[in-house]
Amino acid sequence: MPDNDKPFVVFAGFHVKPGCMEAFLAAAHDDAKHSVADEPGCRQFDVVTIDDEDDTVVFYEVYDSRAAFDAHLETPHLARFREAFPALIIAEHPVRFGKLF
Repeated sequence: MPDNDKPFVVFAGFHVKPGCMEAFLAAAHDDAKHSVADEPGCRQFDVVTIDDEDDTVVFYEVYDSRAAFDAHLETPHLARFREAFPALIIAEHPVRFGKLF
């Protein structure tokens, strides 16, 4: 399978402010739920907390293609998340991309 035909994977990480985890997870789950339900190109969107790092959340997202991810960037649910999360985090980690093999 050519690389262009392989599912596109996104890893996004966040360092959440103390006392803000519940609100952050609510916003994250809204984005994840609507990504899978409303975007035909979104195969999977998991919100993951990290053991031994109580203030870290990672998104693991799988899309049919880079174009499907680019479409995700224009959705109302991502706009809601982008509006909500800056007040809830200390830092946003660099987004990393990959492909499933």
